[in-house]
Amino acid sequence: MMRPDRFLYKAIHWTYRRFRRSFDQVYTRWLFSIHQVDLGPGLDCRGIPDIYISRGGKMNVGSGLILNNGRYHNMAGREQNCLFAVYGGELSIGNNVGMSSVAIVCTDRIVIGDNVRIGGSACIYDSDFHSLDPVERAALPEIVDHVQTKPVILENDCFIGNHVTILKGVRIGARSVVGSSSLVARSIPPDEIWAGNPARFIRKIDDAFLTQLKKNQARALAEL
Repeated sequence: MMRPDRFLYKAIHWTYRRFRRSFDQVYTRWLFSIHQVDLGPGLDCRGIPDIYISRGGKMNVGSGLILNNGRYHNMAGREQNCLFAVYGGELSIGNNVGMSSVAIVCTDRIVIGDNVRIGGSACIYDSDFHSLDPVERAALPEIVDHVQTKPVILENDCFIGNHVTILKGVRIGARSVVGSSSLVARSIPPDEIWAGNPARFIRKIDDAFLTQLKKNQARALAEL
């Protein structure tokens, strides 16, 4: 039998969460609006993201975006609010995309396709942010004229694990999977699993793999 004080705690917590969920939805839509983000319908937001758009940057989002922000909505370690920082570039997010506590910093161009899932605390950068020349980095003020940027593209249906870092110039092919905590510095073809630091090829996602996956899932359910 549940203790009365624990029941009271759960009732208060449930009421607060329901109120916050409604507030988060409204406030996040307002945040996107004041930053002139082209936002599609069906936003599902838990917690409130951080949005910074400047220097003529643009951001557009398709329908059905799912955002999990902060420690109450992404209990996977290193919890933070989702961060969208667009400094003069263009960030495009497709339909039915889900992400948790991500950091996306765009100074050139980042494209995220439809049905993409991005795990907790993943980071996507399309810039080095600083010059590779030590003299330019040490200058006062620091010289940033030669900072390298390249677009990042995540094609439809790919899955990015938690704590993954994706660097400039990377293209991740449709339906591919990147394992947790990987560092992705080069492009990944469609229908492949990559993992590691730096990320490397693990195996193809083919009919044989999917068939075996379904068998393993059925076996696990049968053992319950």
